Amino acid sequence: MNVINLTQQNSVLSQFVSEIRDINIQNDPIRFRRNIERIGEIMAYEISKTFQYEERNVQTPLGVALCQNSLDKLVLATILRAGLPLHQGFLNYFDRAENAFVSAYRHYIDDEHFEIRTEYLASPRLDGKSLLIIDPMLATGRSLAASYHALLTKGIPAQVHIVSVIATDQAIAYLKNKLPESEITIWTAALDHELNSHSYIIPGLGDAGDLCYGVKD
Repeated sequence: MNVINLTQQNSVLSQFVSEIRDINIQNDPIRFRRNIERIGEIMAYEISKTFQYEERNVQTPLGVALCQNSLDKLVLATILRAGLPLHQGFLNYFDRAENAFVSAYRHYIDDEHFEIRTEYLASPRLDGKSLLIIDPMLATGRSLAASYHALLTKGIPAQVHIVSVIATDQAIAYLKNKLPESEITIWTAALDHELNSHSYIIPGLGDAGDLCYGVKD
């Protein structure tokens, strides 16, 4: 299982990650959502470098140009609700992709212990396609693993890209233990190293869903 941290090399992506972490900038929900979306656009561009391409002659007004077109059949799978702005960033670039949505959430048994529940899945067939599972916060990895196994009921993809804005060492270790090594790549825009007693990422950025759409009851 390959892990790619895109902010190991500085770029404008680093600036957007800095802004979504900033408690002062977080007071503007539309800017927060747009920054998450822009992070998705940049990550989509980076992931597209791994696709297969074929040459194609394209007629222009003045001649014929030899161009490259992607062969990959994509499915963008997002974990509701926090994943929606990141999903939109990917969809802005992969506008012909099919889409899937999974509801996976923490059901708390007490203040510190929880189980993952998945109650909704809408997905096309996945057989032979490139599946991108999009979840902005990869804290423990348990929601992602549950969503992965739920999606496999719709077929076996050719390859899987797991996409997060912020991941943790603990989540990556969990996924390496629970998911197959082959054909899976984890992409993240930042890597944090600590979880608190409630399994929230430290320093992280807070609750991405609440920051995007308001505090839930």
